[in-house]
Amino acid sequence: MCLAIPARILSVDPATDTATVALGAVSKQVSLALVDDAVPGDYVLVHVGYALNRISEEEAEQTLALIREAGALHETSAAEVRP
Repeated sequence: MCLAIPARILSVDPATDTATVALGAVSKQVSLALVDDAVPGDYVLVHVGYALNRISEEEAEQTLALIREAGALHETSAAEVRP
């Protein structure tokens, strides 16, 4: 089974068709090759370094709450994230 995680877009680089996304205090680069017209503030489902599609903020929050409830997601503070 594969799992895509909701993440919020922080910035978009149109030259490389990538975005920096955040999930809590963690941020990473993902490809936007599969998503059209994504902008900072949008929520996307991320799987293996690709944004698969956009989702609403409400859907993202509901999904993250379910993942937390299942014990598969632990919130970290920025101080706990190592570069």
